[in-house]
Amino acid sequence: MKNTAFSKYLYIGFVVFGLYLLLVKKELSEAAIYFGIALAFDPFNQEISFNNRPTWQKLVLIIQVVLVFSLFGISWFKDIKTG
Repeated sequence: MKNTAFSKYLYIGFVVFGLYLLLVKKELSEAAIYFGIALAFDPFNQEISFNNRPTWQKLVLIIQVVLVFSLFGISWFKDIKTG
């Protein structure tokens, strides 16, 4: 899959909207959804395999995946706690 500027803009758009939902609206599960969708639009060179990418690019993507699962987990425990 070719890396285009369009996919970078989509990635940035989903991340920015996810930050808005997280920081302004306090919607954890919705923010997690948008951060997760953003991963589908890999902002880095998609022709390079994950193992051959620079360490900082791997860290960005791994941290984003951890953030998605953490937000879902926090949201799930919050829902259980409130009933």
